[in-house]
Amino acid sequence: MTSLYKTLILLALPLLIFSCGDAKSLTDNYTITTSKKKNAVPNGQEISFSLKAKKSYPIDSIVYTLDTKKLATTTQTSDYKTTAQSTTLGRKTLTATVYTPEGTTTVTDYITILHTKAPKIYGYKIINRYPHKTDAYTQGLEFVGDTLYESTGRYGSSSLRKVDYKTGEVLQQIDLGDAYFAEGLTVFNDKLYQLTWRENIGFIYNLSSLEKTSTFAYSKSKEGWGLCNDGNVIYKSDGTSKIWALDPANLSEQTYIEPTNHKSVSKAFNELEFINGKIYANTYQVASIAIIDPTSGAIEGLIDLTSLPKEVQTGLDPQNQVLNGIAYKANENRLFVTGKDWNTLFEIEIVEK
Repeated sequence: MTSLYKTLILLALPLLIFSCGDAKSLTDNYTITTSKKKNAVPNGQEISFSLKAKKSYPIDSIVYTLDTKKLATTTQTSDYKTTAQSTTLGRKTLTATVYTPEGTTTVTDYITILHTKAPKIYGYKIINRYPHKTDAYTQGLEFVGDTLYESTGRYGSSSLRKVDYKTGEVLQQIDLGDAYFAEGLTVFNDKLYQLTWRENIGFIYNLSSLEKTSTFAYSKSKEGWGLCNDGNVIYKSDGTSKIWALDPANLSEQTYIEPTNHKSVSKAFNELEFINGKIYANTYQVASIAIIDPTSGAIEGLIDLTSLPKEVQTGLDPQNQVLNGIAYKANENRLFVTGKDWNTLFEIEIVEK
C-alpha cells in the first residue's frame, strides 16, 4: 500500500465518522405537533403543523403527507397552515420527511379527520311484534323476499337458520360445530356468506339448499363481526373502528372506512345491514343503530333504541344478551330489529326527533 493511498484513507475517515454520526443524530430528533386538540380536525378545515427538534440543524425542506397523499413542501418549521381534506374520515398517518445537509429522516404522528356535522338523532315506533327463538344468540339477520335468514353464535350452539319471521319457526337449521362461533351473514348473488368470530374463516352456502359449498379466509381484519352488501360490494366489520370493503370474487379485504362523527372515531360495530345507500350498524352493548355513509365513513344518523330492551323478557344479561340484529325487508320497505336471545322480533318505524 502506497503512502499516498494511506494518507487518502486517513483523510476520509473523519469525514465518514462525521457523516455517520450526524445521520444517527437525526433519528428521533424531530416530533410533530398540531394546532388542534387531540390532533382532531373537521374535514376541510385548517390545521397547522410545527416541527420540534431536540437538536437544531439547517433544514432544506419538509414534505408533509397524509396517509399516501402529499400535503405540502415547505421550509417553515413552525405553524405551517394547510387544509385537512380527505375523501374518507377517521385516523390518518401524518408523515414529515425532513431533508437536511446532514441527511434525511422521517417522523410520523396521527390526526383524525372528523365529520363536519353532528349526526341526526332518530327515535322509533313499534309497528309489529313477532315471536323470536330465545335460543337464538343473534349475530346476523337478513331477509330474502319473505324469508328471514339468521346466524346465531356461541361456541357449541352456533347455527345458520332459515326462519318464518311471522311465527318464529325455524324452517331449516345448519349447525356449525363446537369449534366455531358464528357471526354476521349476508346474501349476495344467490349465495349466503357467514362469518366466524375468531376462527378467521367464513362459510359460503347455496341459498336455496343451505348446503355449504366453500369457505373463505380473512387476514387483514382482526376478527369476524358483521356483514352486509350493496349489490356490488360486501362490507365487513371486525370489532375495531374499521368496516372493510371485500372483493366479491374472493372475499379478500381491499379498503376500509372508519365510521366517524363530529367528535371522534367509533368502533365495535356488530350486525350490519345495507339500506337505501347507507350502512346501518349496531354498536355492541349499545342500544342504538348508526347510519353510516359507506364512501366516507361519516356517521350521518343515530337511531336511539335505548328503551327497546324493556319490551322483551326480563332476566337477560345486559352485557351479552343485547340488541343485535337488523333486517330490511326491501320489497315492502319494512325494518326489523331484535337482540341476542330476545323473545321478540320487532318491526319498527324510524322517526326523527
